[in-house]
Amino acid sequence: MSLSWSAKDHKNTNQPAATGQKRSRNDAGNKVTVVLGAQWGDEGKGKVVDLLATEADIVCRCQGGNNAGHTVVVDGKEYDFHLLPSGIINPKSTSLIGNGVVIHLPGLFEEGDKNEKKGLKGWEKRLIVSDRAHLVFDFHQVVDGLQETERQAQEGKNIGTTKKGIGPAYSSKASRTGLRVCDLLDSKTLCALNEEMIYCHCLYSNGVYYMYEALHGAPKKILVEGANAALLDIDFGTYPFVTSSNCTVGGACTGLGIPPLNIGDVFGVAKAYTTRVGIGAFPTEQLNAIGELLQTRGHEVGVTTGRKRRCGWLDLVIVRYAHMINGFTAIALTKLDILDVLDEIKVGVAYKLNGKRIPHFPANMDILHKVEVEYETFPGWKTDTSAARKWNDLPAKAQNYIRFIENHIGVPIKWVGVGKSRECMIQMF
Repeated sequence: MSLSWSAKDHKNTNQPAATGQKRSRNDAGNKVTVVLGAQWGDEGKGKVVDLLATEADIVCRCQGGNNAGHTVVVDGKEYDFHLLPSGIINPKSTSLIGNGVVIHLPGLFEEGDKNEKKGLKGWEKRLIVSDRAHLVFDFHQVVDGLQETERQAQEGKNIGTTKKGIGPAYSSKASRTGLRVCDLLDSKTLCALNEEMIYCHCLYSNGVYYMYEALHGAPKKILVEGANAALLDIDFGTYPFVTSSNCTVGGACTGLGIPPLNIGDVFGVAKAYTTRVGIGAFPTEQLNAIGELLQTRGHEVGVTTGRKRRCGWLDLVIVRYAHMINGFTAIALTKLDILDVLDEIKVGVAYKLNGKRIPHFPANMDILHKVEVEYETFPGWKTDTSAARKWNDLPAKAQNYIRFIENHIGVPIKWVGVGKSRECMIQMF
């Protein structure tokens, strides 16, 4: 399969502009392609990253921790990644865990071992870990669980975290009491820590310098794999039921040390319906047979937590909102095949409050709980799409559904997913 990357390539320079000269945008170096979730996570970002990673030189994680989960199916083998970038499967690319990620080292080693048993070989030789990345310790995980229990007891509701210690680790970072990978390289610190915890074949590196060299050296295809999704962003998501990092496009800059000038294509990933793990407002949720069907057919269970995902109709209000923040250049629409058996399919196109359309996505969760969703209804195609490999293989009603989504968001749909494996991603252009 021939994969299309950004066409904005690649004039490079290792030297700053001469005095009095302005550096043009084309002289900024290699462009970075970013893949981000456009809903509440679990959209199938790993599949898009896996596709692009087959031709990537470097694949990066920029934020989050092992609270994220990406499933990739290659040659019939299913790999689960939490800290490792999905691009680790490609033996010809380097994987970088950036400074914006919080790392639980025992979890990283365990993840590598589990996937090695499935056939992932030599992962530790092509993994680089930024020396500025903060560490998640077991006590962070204990605190995470205790805080959730306390919220449940005091308020009758919790946030629904994965209890992996991610929030408390970011809290330590923000309060300037955290430990970073570079601290492990200090012999005094090493003596104070369990050797098992710090033993690693990975190459620890100055991530900022590494990325600068990659951006301004020879032409390279660099891919950034976002974890979580726009509606879980600490600033722009459905707060407080969000993650603890910026999982929108700005997180790629701060989590890797990439100047905005080097951001190229930004690909958003959305399911053909909507899911959410944990609690919080979910306007298009279907607490009925439709929701159960989507959950069962879509095997909607969290990769990290094993919790069942809540399911509902596609909500284009949130996808448009994600586009406002991220500036998607194209969309990947996944799991279209899950809708194959439905007689009719609904799409949320607007929110109403007290009978009037509201022009924006509300910040206040009490308001979001009260909105009424305005739907467009489409006839189902009632045809198995799982064997489709090109646009013309899809039934006309499925094509109409896709084109409506594309036109409503105002962003082209570049890929359509109709199954788990790499071959099931239909590339449109």
